[in-house]
Order: sequence, then C-alpha cells, then structure tokens
Amino acid sequence: MADAAGTKRRVLIAADKFKGSLTAAAVARHLTAGLLRAAPGLDVRALPVADGGDGTVDAAVAAGFERREARVTGPLGAPVTAAYALRGDGTAVVEMAEASGLRHAGTPAPLTATTHGTGELLRAALDAGARTVVLGVGGSATTDGGAGMLTALGARFLGPAGRPLPPGGGPLAELATADLSGLDPRLRDTALVLASDVDNPLTGPTGAPAVYGPQKGATPADVAALDAALTHYARVLARTAGPHATDLARAPGAGAAGGLGYGALLGLGAVFRPGIEVMLEVLGFEAALDRADLVITGEGSLDAQTLHGKAPAGVAAAARKRDVEVVAVCGRVSLDEERLREAGITRAYALTDLEPDVSRCVSEAGPLLERVAVRLAADFQLT
Repeated sequence: MADAAGTKRRVLIAADKFKGSLTAAAVARHLTAGLLRAAPGLDVRALPVADGGDGTVDAAVAAGFERREARVTGPLGAPVTAAYALRGDGTAVVEMAEASGLRHAGTPAPLTATTHGTGELLRAALDAGARTVVLGVGGSATTDGGAGMLTALGARFLGPAGRPLPPGGGPLAELATADLSGLDPRLRDTALVLASDVDNPLTGPTGAPAVYGPQKGATPADVAALDAALTHYARVLARTAGPHATDLARAPGAGAAGGLGYGALLGLGAVFRPGIEVMLEVLGFEAALDRADLVITGEGSLDAQTLHGKAPAGVAAAARKRDVEVVAVCGRVSLDEERLREAGITRAYALTDLEPDVSRCVSEAGPLLERVAVRLAADFQLT
C-alpha cells in the first residue's frame, strides 16, 4: 500500500474494453476487486476510457455523462435503438457504431449499408441541446462516404433523373447532383470533433474501401466498385462545395468509418483529432492523473495496432508527460518489452499468462483479471 518511503500509493485504472468480453467499466471493476483483495484500503480510482470506437458512449457515461437513447435507422434499414451521451454543459458524445455499426448488420451489405442512422443520432443530440459534439467513429458496417448521415441532416443526393439515390456507397456511382444547402442550420453553431484512431484518406490503395471494405464483407469487385463510386462522389461534391472537397478527400481521417469521416469534414465542418486524445480530454484524464502515481491501462490485445492511436498508447503517452508510471493488462500481448517501453509501458500482464486457452480467457476474463491484479499488486509493492 506504500512505497519504500512510506508514501501511500495511488492507482488510476484507465483501461479500454476487452472487445467481445468485457466493457471498459467491467475491466475497471474486476481490476479494482483484485487490487483491493491484495491490498485492502489501497487508493484506487477508475476512469474507463475509449478511443472513439465501440464503447465510447459507455466510457462517457461512466465518467458522469447522461445516457440518452434514440430510435434510428440501422445500417441495413431496419430501426435500431442507439445511445449517445450528454453532459450538462451541452457536450455530447455520439458513437457512430451505436447507429451504423457492424453489431447491427447480421448479413454484410457492403454496397448498400447506410450511415443514415448516425445522422439521426446527431440530430437527436442537437435536439437535446448539444452544441459541442464528439463524433466517435469505428466499428462501422458502412462504406457510403457519410452520404446517409448527411441525408438524415438535410442534404440531398440525386441521380440522373433527379430522384434521391438509394442508400449505400454503391449507388453513389450514379450521383448527378449533391445539394448541401438544406443541412440542419444548427450545425453552423456546433463545434464537431471527428474522433478516430485511423487517418486513412477516402479512396485509393490506403482508402476506406481498400483497407476496411473486406472487413465489412466486400469482395475484390465490391472494393473496386466502392472506390470508383466514392471517387465520383467527391468529384460531384467538388462541383457543389468547391475545390476543397477534393482536398478533404485526401485529408487524414476522411476514410474513417467507410468515408463517414469525409462527410463529417466536408458537410459538418468537423475537425479531425485522434480519438483517444479527444476522449481523454472529455473524460477528465488530466485531473484524474493529478492524484495518481501508478496508472493501469489496457485492452483486449496489445499488438502493433495498439501503438497507432489505440487507448493504451494514448494513456501511456499522456502519463509519461507527467512522469507517472504505466502498466498494462490485456487478454494477450504480442509486443516485446522494448516496444512496450518505447510506448511508455513498464510492463504488460496478459490473461494468457494465466490461462493459455484463449476461449477461456474470453469467457472467464473477469476472474482472470482479478488474479492478474493480485499479481500486479505484489510486483509493484502495493500490498
């Protein structure tokens, strides 16, 4: 419970979810239980975190935001119930996966899945009084360039006969006219941040269709069709919105969530920022760090992707600026000690160290995390 000088240790748990197993809040609960079992009376605080993808709303609610729900259009057209988070100062956290995520797409529909519901969720936040919106993107089922989202907010995308296009990225190949003049006027007075852990452009070899399309069921032919359709989409928008529409298609984050990032940058005037950086600010991480001398972060898998904008890397970077030590917990780890140290993580504890069977690590993650916490408490002399 105290260091060599007799000072009581103060622990901050700032971990992301273990995807497919535990929410970030559940991770924090189990770690806390294990730490207190090993060191009763230990000063432990929890601040569940997220990087803009799945679980972002849950993290905001755990930090004191109010959970709100709205009935919106799912990615395949059927209605779904989606949540967003709202704070009393008019700040909202909107998670596009709540409305347009893969969780709502039982059957992949890479050419026709729509972000219309994300636009409806944004409108619900505006109706509730939000004037600062963090739009977390990730886990999408869509590759429609944000056209569905913009349509829900008042834009019009018409085909050669002057009729509205069907939903999805595929039909954008037939786009003849784009009209953004009907966008909700409240957007002009709303500060909107596009929070993402990816910085891909809209199209091309590293664009949304090529990199993320296959994860959403796109065949090679679908990828080619979507890339051509989104290229045409940006070209038509350049006629409507000006040359900067072409520049924004190449901007970091334009390819996030199947190009929804592009729609947000162009149509909503969003500012792109790394998701974990934004969420740490919104969740009050700096203030929480003021009273901690050890931070425990983590996620389901600590791997190469972790180092590119995922929550543990963001937590470690912020803590390192304040000379606060960071350790990580995870389901499994594929980073060696040197790469962990470079990221600012002193040590990583994996559930697979205790249970080699990955399926059991998933199903029994909670009890295993408590055992990890007991071991961590002993190693770092918290007891």
